[in-house]
Amino acid sequence: MASWQMRGVGFYLRLTRRRAFATESAGEAMLARPKTSSAPSARLRRRLAVTTTQVGGFDVHTVRPREAGPGAVTAPVVVYLHGGAYCNEIVSQHWSLIADIAEEVNCEVQVPIYGLAPCHTGLEALAFVTSVLEGLAAEGRPVHLVGDSAGGGLALLAAQAVAERPEITVLGVTAIAPWLDLTMSNPGIDAVEQVDPWLARPGLRPIARAWAGDCDLSDPRLSPIDGDLATLPPVDIWVGTRDITWPDCQLLRDRLPAASLAGYHEEADALHVTPLLPVPEGRVTRRAIIERLRQSVESTTAPSPSSD
Repeated sequence: MASWQMRGVGFYLRLTRRRAFATESAGEAMLARPKTSSAPSARLRRRLAVTTTQVGGFDVHTVRPREAGPGAVTAPVVVYLHGGAYCNEIVSQHWSLIADIAEEVNCEVQVPIYGLAPCHTGLEALAFVTSVLEGLAAEGRPVHLVGDSAGGGLALLAAQAVAERPEITVLGVTAIAPWLDLTMSNPGIDAVEQVDPWLARPGLRPIARAWAGDCDLSDPRLSPIDGDLATLPPVDIWVGTRDITWPDCQLLRDRLPAASLAGYHEEADALHVTPLLPVPEGRVTRRAIIERLRQSVESTTAPSPSSD
């Protein structure tokens, strides 16, 4: 049974957030909202070392422990792709998890700030994230991709996009309640949508259409469930059963080859992106995710830079 805190958050979300996804017009209104700053807060900057560069005109924030120093150029890096239904900015809950990863894994976390719908499309975001991975590969740096919700879908898309490129090393993908299919046509969603207090398909449909641009919603460059799953690195999936992403997460689990399924973690009665929520289940899941990331990063012995 879910904790009383989880039940309370679910009640709060149903009262305050569900209406944003309840109708197509509500989704269109969400799309039309002005975007705000994606910069890390002053509080986070006091806690961690933060630098910002640009790739193709988009910000990439780099977060690492202050005491860690610059480190070896070949050190593994975690790349975190934030959620927000592809139209909402990164928020404090994302930065909190990013900070915990940087401190507890003792690693560098890069946070690409991809352009959002309706001004930008999925193919633009995928090209941008691929460019970030190419830049890290040029430095000889292995990558572990992490993403929640929409960012989880984008993380899988990026891993698929570079799967046949041996110069780019993706150690794994941690997908937290990923948005896997822009069509949202899985019949299993019908029942789950009734108990999800947060997300609903009507409001997500106009967002999906805007994100797809001129492409079909089932284009494998936009919906990773329709892409090549056979060449993915190890994928760790984390999802709750009161989350409309759950049926597609089950489908991804069943379709992934054994070598590419690092783990499937299903929390009964848990809500969307539980590790970001202020609930006991979220804290437990967050610790488990961080421990698995630590194992991924620490198990990699990066090659030494050439002395030529």
